[in-house]
Amino acid sequence: MWNDLWVALALVLVVEGLLPALNPRGYRRMLQLLGERDDRLIRNFGLLLMIVGAIALYFLKS
Repeated sequence: MWNDLWVALALVLVVEGLLPALNPRGYRRMLQLLGERDDRLIRNFGLLLMIVGAIALYFLKS
């Protein structure tokens, strides 16, 4: 189980690093736009991503 967790975290790092590695200017622009958004919107989007990820994980593991 712990090995799966480390693999998942490593994959998150790979995916998170793709955009700044491939398009640093676009990544900087995206972060600036994100900084201008309301906290509630960002929080809701994060919760939505967590729910979608949990559902995807459920279906992939069953």
